[in-house]
Amino acid sequence: MEKLHDSLLKLVVETSTNLPPDVRRAMTRALQTEEPGTRSSQALQVIASNIDMAAGCEGPICQDTGWPTFLVKTPIGTDQMRFEEGIRRAITEATRRGKLRPNSVDPLSGKNSGDNLGPGTPTVHFSQWPNAGEIEVRLLLKGGGCENKNIQYSVPMEIPNLGRADRDLDGVRKCLLHAVWQAQGHGCSVGAIGVCIGGDRTSGYEHAKMQLFRTLDDVNTDPRLRELEEYVLRTSNALGIGTMGFGGGVTLIGCKIGVLNRLPASFFVTVAYDCWAFRRLGAVLDASSGAIKRWLYRDEAPVEPMATRAGFPLTGREIPLRPPLGEADVRRLKVGDVILISGPMYTGRDAVHHHLMKHAPPVDLRGQILYHCGPVVLKEGDGWRMTAAGPTTSSREEPYEADVIGRYGLRAVMGKGGMGPKTLAALREHGAVYLNAIGGAAQYYARCIEAVEGVDLLEFGLPEAMWHLRVKDFPAIVTMDSAGHSLHADVQAASAEVLKTLATPVFA
Repeated sequence: MEKLHDSLLKLVVETSTNLPPDVRRAMTRALQTEEPGTRSSQALQVIASNIDMAAGCEGPICQDTGWPTFLVKTPIGTDQMRFEEGIRRAITEATRRGKLRPNSVDPLSGKNSGDNLGPGTPTVHFSQWPNAGEIEVRLLLKGGGCENKNIQYSVPMEIPNLGRADRDLDGVRKCLLHAVWQAQGHGCSVGAIGVCIGGDRTSGYEHAKMQLFRTLDDVNTDPRLRELEEYVLRTSNALGIGTMGFGGGVTLIGCKIGVLNRLPASFFVTVAYDCWAFRRLGAVLDASSGAIKRWLYRDEAPVEPMATRAGFPLTGREIPLRPPLGEADVRRLKVGDVILISGPMYTGRDAVHHHLMKHAPPVDLRGQILYHCGPVVLKEGDGWRMTAAGPTTSSREEPYEADVIGRYGLRAVMGKGGMGPKTLAALREHGAVYLNAIGGAAQYYARCIEAVEGVDLLEFGLPEAMWHLRVKDFPAIVTMDSAGHSLHADVQAASAEVLKTLATPVFA
């Protein structure tokens, strides 16, 4: 049992901290493809640095370490209950060590279990195979931001910007292009999609997620699906969405399609979206000892650094911000400005925003920056250390943010993916801005945090608490300003115009 525990723990840690070679190759191509000096190119440089940092320090690539999904193949006679208990032990230990963020929350009470265990967590799928003496285990860690961009279509239907999608391959094409478009920067593009054509509603989502266990560089054995995969990948990268939704030439790094038979009355097209932090790994274990015999999704060659330069490429035109901020300082900021934050900063995401609708904040937020972040935090003595601290998707706070800005005098909110018209109007009315940090760059941003100076609302759980940070040269980009401009709205509208040109049938 100890060797099994060690093997499973190593699998969990490696999956959380080290991207597989096929994803690294795809991200390297994206970095080489994007035009230097653009916002997307800057974001990709940060991502590349973050990937190197995570592998170097064995830290989580993204602070949202995701929902663990295991695929396990066992020979006949294997004690699957014992094996699942080994998985649960490994998940608990990885969480204790800060390799996984506590992500399992009771939907009724809102209580975080603290150890990533609970009803449904983790997800484990068992099947048998004929390989006596060996157990194969594969793990996918898929974060909440990209999980929220999963989507299911029931055709025939009208697809925004693309017209009618019928029950044929061209109808599927329209669904997939729309799935990529609707994700924009919310799911941390560049991304990949797993697709299921057919099935029922439940099996469609499961089979779509299973496609993400395929490598990005494999070749579909069905020539019709292979052609569709290549088309969707190529065409998605012409939409102009780009990294983080900043605009650019690379939006998708993979499209993998599977098929299940369907009911005559139903035709579902289901899409599982995954972000650039595409964490997938596997191993073959000795069935008697539990020791790792060989790794899956891994090259024998040593891992080469991805980044061509260190960190955020500075130009000298960056604008320093030191909270608390005045209205005049903020109103001078415009979409596209790169800022460097030094000084105090507070985190606040879903639970904090809900709390602030009924209760005063535990700190004075006037002139401050509220960071949409659910970090990985370790207790050290009487204090805390933040080991992963990238942004979460801001759109979830759209129902609250305008009220929070107006009531408490915030001058900036920061996250990823942008926000909607209600927040944009509040930025204009009160003199505030939205700052876009680079999604998933958890190690990069953790190094900008000089100290964790306190915490409030810890009863919401570590990711949802309000953390008091002191940061230095924390980089972000102004993507919504106090004059009413929104880069996110502009990119979404421009990419919608491109989408409209793709309505003409392509597949017979």
